[in-house]
Amino acid sequence: MTDAMEEAYWSVHDGAAASATVRQVLARLPRITALIGRLAWQTDRASTVTAVVCQLASAAMAAFGLIASVGVLQHLFAQGPTPDRVRAAIPQILLVAGFLAVRALLEAAVSLAQARVTPKIRTALECKFLSLTAHVRLEAVEDADWHDEVHRANDRGLFYARMIVGQVVSLASAALGLIGTAGVLSILHPALLPLLLLSVLPVGAAAVHSARARFHSFKRWNALQRRVRVFSWLLLDVDAAAELRSDTAQDALLDEHRRLTVKIAEEDTRLGVNAALINLAGRAVGGVGTGITYAALAAMLIAGWLPLAAGAGAVLAIQSGRSSLTQLIEIAHLVYEHAPWVDDLLAVQESSRRLLPRAAGARAPEKVREITVQDVHFTYPGKDTPALNGVSFTLRAGETVAFVGLNGSGKSTCAKVLAGLYEPQKGSVSWDGIDVRQMDAKSLHRQVACVLQDPVRFPFSALSNITAGTGTLTEAEPQRALAAARAAGADRVIAALPAQWTTLLSKRFKGGQQLSGGQWAKIAVARGLYKAAPLLLLDEPTASMDPPSEHAVYEAVLRGRLRTDQITVLISHRLASVVDCDRILVFDSGRIVESGSHDELMRRGGDYAAMFTLQASGYRSSTATAEEAGR
Repeated sequence: MTDAMEEAYWSVHDGAAASATVRQVLARLPRITALIGRLAWQTDRASTVTAVVCQLASAAMAAFGLIASVGVLQHLFAQGPTPDRVRAAIPQILLVAGFLAVRALLEAAVSLAQARVTPKIRTALECKFLSLTAHVRLEAVEDADWHDEVHRANDRGLFYARMIVGQVVSLASAALGLIGTAGVLSILHPALLPLLLLSVLPVGAAAVHSARARFHSFKRWNALQRRVRVFSWLLLDVDAAAELRSDTAQDALLDEHRRLTVKIAEEDTRLGVNAALINLAGRAVGGVGTGITYAALAAMLIAGWLPLAAGAGAVLAIQSGRSSLTQLIEIAHLVYEHAPWVDDLLAVQESSRRLLPRAAGARAPEKVREITVQDVHFTYPGKDTPALNGVSFTLRAGETVAFVGLNGSGKSTCAKVLAGLYEPQKGSVSWDGIDVRQMDAKSLHRQVACVLQDPVRFPFSALSNITAGTGTLTEAEPQRALAAARAAGADRVIAALPAQWTTLLSKRFKGGQQLSGGQWAKIAVARGLYKAAPLLLLDEPTASMDPPSEHAVYEAVLRGRLRTDQITVLISHRLASVVDCDRILVFDSGRIVESGSHDELMRRGGDYAAMFTLQASGYRSSTATAEEAGR
């Protein structure tokens, strides 16, 4: 049932610790610790130094506390009346209390330093990650593998980057505690070190086995949960509701949902039982090891190798060592498990740096007289057929040019090349004789306004939705915004909103409003017009509008433009909307097969005339069609 599930992009590193040997885990921990140390050092050096120094001092206080505890026991086990022994031990007791108090203060200082540095690491990583990924070239974003990598880094890498800082601190604390315990035992008697290993290794082995078993069981449980969510989603989805009810398919989905939830319950029970048995086995093995340790310790006391007070101190040290090792094993597994996600995040950042567009070169001009496209070729990654295959044409200021053709003919790809979103793999695009590849990419994007068929529906105010194209959500030129909204027909949409320009266009916010597809299209056209760029690209901008709204938009774009020196490129399947364009370019299989005005192309009787006649025939009455056939 779960084997049929394709591994989700966000789970590729799950189980790293479960499939690694203890030696592999321990060998990699220094590199992981160094990585987190570098991140901490880069974000907050003072807090990092404070955390390291206080952590070392805390471990030293723990070791000194054990040694002082042995001194207390020596006084308590000395000869003489009990009151005298207790009074003699008071200085040592105060010393132990002092060490414990200082250790508590040091651990508090570590926690404070950690509290300062951890959010800064997360913030620095997240800001850098989003800054890089938001600016990579468009073809990278459209690559499914890169898309998965980015979402994996965003979902898991940033989350574990925050957690792993605290885990590394805890790991260092456990390791230093274990080292301190070993040091105390070696001072008491060198033969006590093997006894420490005999006592703690069974506990560590049980912890490793338990962690791996928990993970494998969780992976089975998680796969079942993913399958059951498919049915939950279908049963609750608004788009599937009508068909589910008309086909009476709910019971079939509910039966499968019930079957899977029963399996999940069984897996939950199995996981709980296994955890209990593993815990019992670990305690049993650990108990045997502890028993052997204490028997050996008793033999050393009987043989006179070890004073009684030192033996009691060894018991305290061994118990402390067992606790430190158990913590070390469990946290080491967590750190090892989470480290690949942080590595993943940093790798995505590094790959994103290589995918950034040009950041140097001449700035794109704020006005352009002529854009020349010369023998441009472009093929999408993984495709054999070129999307553009030797396209050449010239656009002039004040001109409106239409791109028409069948789906997949290369219209939208050509528009994206014009916008600088794709770079030609062969050929060139020049603005007034300057190749765009010699220009700073961001400055070029600022001089192009794109209005797409499916525009972004920003969950911001109506005004911010219009100004977003100029790089601001908080500043606007009122008259320019009003003129753009009027030209696009968005002014009537905004006037009908409760708070008009300041109305939030999202139901996720209190008082937010939801617009129809046609209303969003008008907002998007207004956004493109507000940008007032020298090149305006309209890719099926009115596909979701009603006929009167569509007519008004084309009137504004084609005849009443806000900027008369603007080059306007219109992509449309509705050929009636391109009749008034100055020039029409007909695309087919990545090539321009026809070029001219509407009248010229109709007289030529080629592909454009055939498409236009076919569309026009759909608007004629059957009587008129029959009359024409009779003539």
